[in-house]
Amino acid sequence: MAKIAIGKTGLYAEDTGFGALPIQRVPKDDAVKMLRMALDAGITYYDTSRAYTDSEEKIGAAFPPSLRDKAIIATKTKALTVEGFWSDLETSLKMLKTDYIDIYQFHNPSFCPKPDDGTGLYEAMLKAKEEGKIRNIAITNHRLDTAFEAVESGLYTTLQFPFNYLSTFKELKLVQQTLDSGMGFVCMKGMSGGLITSGAAATVWMRRYPGVMPILGIQKEEELAEFISYMHNPPEDTDEIQNIIEADRKQLSGDFCRSCGYCMPCPVGIEIRTAARMSLLLRRAPVEENLNPKGLALMNKIDDCLECGQCASKCPYGLDTPNLLKRNLKDYREVLAGKPILPHNY
Repeated sequence: MAKIAIGKTGLYAEDTGFGALPIQRVPKDDAVKMLRMALDAGITYYDTSRAYTDSEEKIGAAFPPSLRDKAIIATKTKALTVEGFWSDLETSLKMLKTDYIDIYQFHNPSFCPKPDDGTGLYEAMLKAKEEGKIRNIAITNHRLDTAFEAVESGLYTTLQFPFNYLSTFKELKLVQQTLDSGMGFVCMKGMSGGLITSGAAATVWMRRYPGVMPILGIQKEEELAEFISYMHNPPEDTDEIQNIIEADRKQLSGDFCRSCGYCMPCPVGIEIRTAARMSLLLRRAPVEENLNPKGLALMNKIDDCLECGQCASKCPYGLDTPNLLKRNLKDYREVLAGKPILPHNY
């Protein structure tokens, strides 16, 4: 198994990390079972957040003090005040059943927290580190300008950012600049929120970038088993794999919803991160998964759109979300009517 040095943290992990956002949707006993399976198989990096409902609690149940030193635990705070920061940190420590967090991350802030910026947030991070409650100060983001600023600041030991074979040249530049600076680069969205369907292709491509620490959102045992198999028997970088990558880039690259969810909640209850990419989902998954009464109800909510613009204003990728929703609803209804799925991408 390949190990990665995570920047200057002094931490090393296998090049497959466990993204624990999806275990919110898994019963506690099943989640604990998967987390233990992952640890037994050699996965040591676990990423969660205070914002991921009961994800931290499930990790705490899976890794009691007797197993704590075998796992690298990274979590996050979305707090925008010092009071909120300390509340999140203490809650995370309690839920995770630990007295320290290996990597503590600002969770997708709209700015890069710095000393003396008036928020007190970075100073709170420093104090938490001095007290031994956290061991590394880090940041996650979906905004390129904020991510570059974080790298250039020299204030953080790791940056977590979306990265996969649909990434743009600017995103590739960000990765290289991060690694060149000595920071650790933690990759989220390695499967582009489920739009990339070949785990082998995603794994091969990621391993072309030594030093990148991928975290993969895992919800099912079969998903976990697949990625464990790649740790022990890495897929080969063949022409067939390259053809999959090139075909996906042709179909998916461009202005499409990444399913990050930062546009939500919608004032009228539209499930934006699913509805805004339904056309792609219909082309890349069995249609019965979405062409059903539940999917129809989800898409019909788009008719209630207020055109308030809140979703567009919060989109890290600058998408015209209301228009994107309408185009996806049009495609969905055409498929329902028996028309072929259009070849265009969003």
